[in-house]
Amino acid sequence: MLVVYRYRVKSLTGLLSKQARVVNFVFNYCNDRQKDALRFGRRWLTGFDLNKLTTGSGKELGLHSGTVNAVCEQYAKSRSQKKRPFLRYRSRSKSLGWVPMKGRDVKETPEGFHFHGREFKVFKSRTLPPGAKIKDGTNFAQDARGNWFLNVCIEVPNGQMREFLNGVGIDLGLKDFATLSTGEKINNPAHLRQLEEKLATAQRAGKKRQAASVHAKIANSRRDFLHKLSTRIMREFDYVAIGNVSSAKLAKTTLAKSVLDASWSSFRQMLAYKAIAHGAGYEEVNEAWSTQTCNACGVVAGPKGRAGLNERNWTCGCGVEHDRDVNAARNILLRGSGHGTPVEGIPVHWGGGVCQMVMPPSTE
Repeated sequence: MLVVYRYRVKSLTGLLSKQARVVNFVFNYCNDRQKDALRFGRRWLTGFDLNKLTTGSGKELGLHSGTVNAVCEQYAKSRSQKKRPFLRYRSRSKSLGWVPMKGRDVKETPEGFHFHGREFKVFKSRTLPPGAKIKDGTNFAQDARGNWFLNVCIEVPNGQMREFLNGVGIDLGLKDFATLSTGEKINNPAHLRQLEEKLATAQRAGKKRQAASVHAKIANSRRDFLHKLSTRIMREFDYVAIGNVSSAKLAKTTLAKSVLDASWSSFRQMLAYKAIAHGAGYEEVNEAWSTQTCNACGVVAGPKGRAGLNERNWTCGCGVEHDRDVNAARNILLRGSGHGTPVEGIPVHWGGGVCQMVMPPSTE
């Protein structure tokens, strides 16, 4: 499994800014050659073709040859992924700094990393795992505030598969960020809502640096919350089933700001790759009717329609009382294909449709 370690760079940032402008020049050169191929009806250029055209230019440009190759290969890859004949030009005013490199050209040092004859010192909050091999995809990247970061891509072994002894279902929401089938409700911190007044004030005053700083604080706080929560869940449970609520569809409604602030998609992505690292099971299941279906008898008897959204608790005809969100989380767990031993109070004889589970491959 590939993992990225991110470090804040604290030296030679001026050099990186200078090299980033040269990287933009190489990227734009690739774009020009692609347009030439289109103009004359020639075969579209691959990363290998672009590498041949730029052979020997690294010394003249002041870039490492591996960086020039990485730019050419990334251009061809991005064009293919976006399915476009050519891409937009990179410029200093509209594009954040970016300096890619080959993994073989980067070496770790006690205070940072050695690349192209120089040592780039970083705030090393943690060291790379012993024996970790740095892979291609490693790069220097600049954020909106002008700070430079080194993203080190390494390959780590998958976690040993655990036995499914306890599972949990997760129902995502807005009032509560997540409700677990155990009955626990995780409050939604609403990071954007907390700072939106300060952000609006900075934007109206035209203070771009202050606005960028507020944006960064919101993003960092949100990322920290999601990482800590996803790690805790993966350590506590052997199997996780989560609803497949669509952020993209809800982002087109009046709930757009709250939905995007919650960042459900990022949370699911973190759970997916951390499940592989911890050897746990992870599955996204269809959550349709999960709120209205009784998890005890399987009958659809809950409150319906928009008017029913205000009813947070309801009683099924079988006599079981339900909390709306906890009931949905338990139904999501039951619909999973590997809930193992569910939490107390959930019958194991009833279940809904089963989706394909995403699990780490066997380590044997």
